[in-house]
Amino acid sequence: MKSMAFIGVLAILALIFLSSSAYIVNEKEQVVITQFGKPVGKPITEAGLHFKIPFIQKANFFEKRWLEWDGDANQVTTKDKKYIWIDTYARWRIKDPLKFFETVGNEMGAQSRLDDILDGETRIAIAKYNLIEVVRTTNRPMEMAATYSGELSDNSEFIVKVGREKITRQILEKVSKITPSYGIEVVDVRIKRVNYVESVRQKVYQRMISERKRIAEQYRSEGMGKKAEIIGKTQRELEKIRSEAYKKAQEIKGKADAEATRIYAQAYSKDPQFYKFLKTLETLEKTVKTDNILILSTDSEVYRLMKTAN
Repeated sequence: MKSMAFIGVLAILALIFLSSSAYIVNEKEQVVITQFGKPVGKPITEAGLHFKIPFIQKANFFEKRWLEWDGDANQVTTKDKKYIWIDTYARWRIKDPLKFFETVGNEMGAQSRLDDILDGETRIAIAKYNLIEVVRTTNRPMEMAATYSGELSDNSEFIVKVGREKITRQILEKVSKITPSYGIEVVDVRIKRVNYVESVRQKVYQRMISERKRIAEQYRSEGMGKKAEIIGKTQRELEKIRSEAYKKAQEIKGKADAEATRIYAQAYSKDPQFYKFLKTLETLEKTVKTDNILILSTDSEVYRLMKTAN
């Protein structure tokens, strides 16, 4: 009975010993083994089951994947004395876990160290260039500049010589020379947001509003000029159409009158008495109404016709 209990105790101790000595490293992790707080051996970067001395050694796990650094917005002054807020972000990874462990200890310490490095290099880089260099990457013409005065393309103050993309590459180049000493590799740095400080922002907004009003007024002025031009052209075309229509109508009317006169003359020449009779009837139809009283002389043609009809 005692032997069975002893075996059971040994089995439990063996299980505890085994569980304390074995550890699993997955594909997204890397491990530094420490003994009494000091690293021993090389970092373990291969995934799988690994072993260590139980109770004496400790496995320190670190990320192998790319990590995000998102800095706080900082107030920076550009070369042309523009006060702006600059907000940057970066992507980094633990390239040398042993050096990383010895210098910064963990990810929180690395983030703090990156804050100092990236913010400092960003300030230095931004201070070397004018604001237009930080805002734009190329000299692609702006719509407003192309449409109106072209002042942005003609004024050297607004010509991009370096540009935002190259500035961030310069920051990355500087940072990449510093971070390897901490076992860190920074792969990318980008400017997320650029904005004026509050004291300048309102003035900028007012200037933008004034500029947009000027542009809107120019649009209205050009529109009114175009409107007047279209109306004038329409009136000229309308007068031309009316004139041609009146001329055509008069020509048709003249031809119709001539044709009518010809027909009347032809009819009159064939039977003058009948033509005279018809004209007399037309005159009676136009002048005599049911309640009219006619006073005719005895030698009038109407009187003769009426007398003949009776």
